[in-house]
Formats: sequence, C-alpha cells, structure tokens
Amino acid sequence: MQTKPFRIGTRGSPLALAQAHEARDRLMAAHGLPEEMFEIVVLTTTGDRITDRSLAEIGGKGLFTQELEEKLALGELDFAVHSAKDMPTVLPEGLYLSAYLPREDIRDAVVGRTAPKLIDLPHGATVGSSSLRRQALIRRMRPDINVITFRGLVDTRLRKLAEGQVDATLLALAGLKRLGKVEVLTDILDPDTFPPAPAQGAIAIESRIGDERIDNLLAAINDPATFDAVSCERAFLGALDGSCRTPIGGYAICEGDQIKFSGLIITPDGRHQHAISIDGNRRDAAALGTRAGQDVRARAGTTFFDDWS
Repeated sequence: MQTKPFRIGTRGSPLALAQAHEARDRLMAAHGLPEEMFEIVVLTTTGDRITDRSLAEIGGKGLFTQELEEKLALGELDFAVHSAKDMPTVLPEGLYLSAYLPREDIRDAVVGRTAPKLIDLPHGATVGSSSLRRQALIRRMRPDINVITFRGLVDTRLRKLAEGQVDATLLALAGLKRLGKVEVLTDILDPDTFPPAPAQGAIAIESRIGDERIDNLLAAINDPATFDAVSCERAFLGALDGSCRTPIGGYAICEGDQIKFSGLIITPDGRHQHAISIDGNRRDAAALGTRAGQDVRARAGTTFFDDWS
C-alpha cells in the first residue's frame, strides 16, 4: 500500500508543468487517488538555463532531460514527464519510456506578425525558429526568407515577435493548445508538406526498468495508439542517428491494426531531401520505423550526412 506521495519529475516551464499536471490528473482519475498522493518535483535543466544558443551548439536534446534522469536513476523521483520530441533516442542505462498520454495535434503552427502565412510573408522577411527541421522546411518553401535561431519559452518568443525582432515564428500546435494560447496562431501547416518532428504532440513518461510498482501505476494511462506511433517515429530517428543537429521530420498514424509512417531527411538549406512512406502491422511499429530510417540512410549515402557537419 502506497503511503508516501508519488514523486513526478518535470521541468519548470509553463508547458512542462501543464504536461505534468495532465499526467497527475489522469493518474488520479484512473486509480481514484487524491491529489496529495502526488508530488510534482520541479527541476531546472541545462537546456532551460542556456537560451542564447541553439541546442546543436550546446550539446543536444539531452540537456532538457539530464537532471531529471539523474534524480530518477537515484530513486529520488518515481517517474518523469517529458515532451516526447525532446527525448534523445538513446536513454541512460536502466531507464525507459514506459507510457505515453493520448497525443495532441502533431502539426506546426505559424504565428505571423507581418502576414498570417509563410507563403505570404514579404520578400526577405525574417522568421525565428530554434528547430533545424523547421528552418530547413521554411527554406525549402521560401528560399528568400532569412531564418534565425529563436529560443526561449513560448511567452518569450511571442514577446520577441511582438517587439518586431522577427516577422513570424513557428510553434507546436500541441503546446499552444495545452497552454490555452491557440488564439495567437495565424496558420496551421499541413503535415504532408511540412512534416512535424518525430514524437511531436506526445507526452512521454520515463521510469526505471523493472520497477513493477510504477509500471502498474502508469499502465492505466498509457495510450496504445500513441505508444505505437511514437515508437515507430523514434525508431526512424534512431536509425538515422537523429538529434537536434539533424533536420528530420516524420509521423505515424494508427488505423486499426495497421500503422502508416511518412518521414524525410532534408539538408539545412532545404535544397535536398529523401522521403519515404511505409505501412504495416502495429505490432511491428518500431521495426517499421527502423526499416524506414535504414532505407533513407542507404539512399542518401554518407556524403549527404557529411555535408551537414
């Protein structure tokens, strides 16, 4: 019988807290537990502290998870709640992604100041984004646009936009929905032409391998369709050695027992890409993602990847 509160690790941003509260509320409802049985433990990560440089420059996605994973490995947290797209493809030994909440919208949203759509921005306009994938896709759509690195919390980016530092920025629609800020968007991008980051819109829960007590707790809120789709997408990313240094897009959709995946890699200048679509049985979701990634890597060749370094 659990007597102490379950300790939920999270970053301290408004979006991270909203996601941690969603996980807690779903657990309360699933198990009939009171709020006091959960303690939300807020940690500041290296990625939160360094906001003036791109993730590629300072070390990658793991900078948003390292401090949480250290506490989790030590047993000081029972589990941690993350934006799934922030998770490295290789996790620390002894930890794994044990559950996913039902996925939100996968699409990217435009927040435009001088025009609502990217295609309508004036010639030579400036767009801010911290994502190499978004930067490359913007350049593919509008080679004349000046794309600059634009990091910070959602409110920080919106403030910079309002101040006129850029003509537009891109944000994940899922994040705007979770923060109750959908009114700021001016356009929503079609994932077929502007594919999202693998795992975008999904909330992942990380815990210790072999902790049956926590596995049983989390199983009640795991969404199987999200689990399978994101497993496929992360396998695609892993087969390509995907990181924040690599412009990669892709998403999977589950339909009954079947799963369909579409993905691409693209050079940072947006000029060259290799795309793939694949489908199969959901039980083979991760294997399908791996196969798609291996196929794209083989077609692209090593020089395609060398050109990015």
